Amino acid sequence: MEHGAGPHRTRSPKETAIPKRPTSLTHSTALALALLLTTAACSTEDEGPRLGLDQPLPEEIPDGTTLAIGDPKTQRALELSGEIDDLPFEAEWANMDGGPQTTEAFRADALDVGAVADIPPLHARWTDLDVRVIAAAERQDPLDHPLYEIGIAPGADVDELSDIEGLRVAYSPGQAQGALVLRLLDSVGLGQDDVELVEMTSVDDTYVQTLGSDEVDVAPLGGVQIRRYEELYGQDGGTTLQHGLRDDPWHLYAPEEVLEDPAKAAALHALVQAWARSTQWISENPGEWAQGYYVEHEGLSADDAAYLVERDGQAVVPTDWDDTIERHQQTADLLSREQDWPEVDVREDVYDLRYESAASEALGGDR
Repeated sequence: MEHGAGPHRTRSPKETAIPKRPTSLTHSTALALALLLTTAACSTEDEGPRLGLDQPLPEEIPDGTTLAIGDPKTQRALELSGEIDDLPFEAEWANMDGGPQTTEAFRADALDVGAVADIPPLHARWTDLDVRVIAAAERQDPLDHPLYEIGIAPGADVDELSDIEGLRVAYSPGQAQGALVLRLLDSVGLGQDDVELVEMTSVDDTYVQTLGSDEVDVAPLGGVQIRRYEELYGQDGGTTLQHGLRDDPWHLYAPEEVLEDPAKAAALHALVQAWARSTQWISENPGEWAQGYYVEHEGLSADDAAYLVERDGQAVVPTDWDDTIERHQQTADLLSREQDWPEVDVREDVYDLRYESAASEALGGDR
């Protein structure tokens, strides 16, 4: 086995906890934040009565209610379906999604709602940012349509996942990829001490490049990066393995202070319903989605777009959150145990159950 200097555990999470305000942002994120901050400064000047999180959601959305939304996929789906002009509130769309960008925007009071996997809401609460999940989606046949595969570097002696013992594994504690690494280790009977966790945030092709340049031996790869890695490094022995775990949760979440604004809370209910319809529209219109989003919006080739649509499979909006919350709780318990975070009751502290039926009601309750 290569790199046999022995496993080393990453620094304690208390030393590497996500800072409240990361010191570096991508250029596009910084621009988006700057634009949204201008609006946020104006919109928070006049605060009216607050809505308790245990109070029913208002049904009326006052004229002039605005939501700053970080969810480019939903924006594009609503544009393509023609529903975007029918939203009963003013939408300001930010070209950002994922945990690090969304968390920073929340902390800057520049965003009202964002789209992420299951880890950012947990890390937000653990780093003193009170948020709530307000929508949940998953994939039909998730083991046949995983978001991620496990990239294996050229020259690494890995035929099956248990062979990663002692190797260098890319690890991002605050992202879904980091939790997948911990779940993977657990599934093959290994712990953090049995590998060398190399901390790095997963952005764009970072993990592809680190695998190809012999900086790590193992890294989770998602989306088109799976294909790109095989194209670039497959001839050198780079490969990927299926991990056999569910990795498909996707959520909308919002800061509690936003949910305490009666107008925004009502608008978020309408957004969740539009989000559900857009999710269904994507599944029912794969060809139009491939062209309109992956090709025209993301700049990918038609071949890459078709590849991603096939990988995505069909999205499902659950009619209730019981199974979703149970799986989320299992993930939270794992992170509490492995990263030394406080225990959290996901149902009580992470989800806003007032929104549980909103998405399925928008789809006629049949999903």
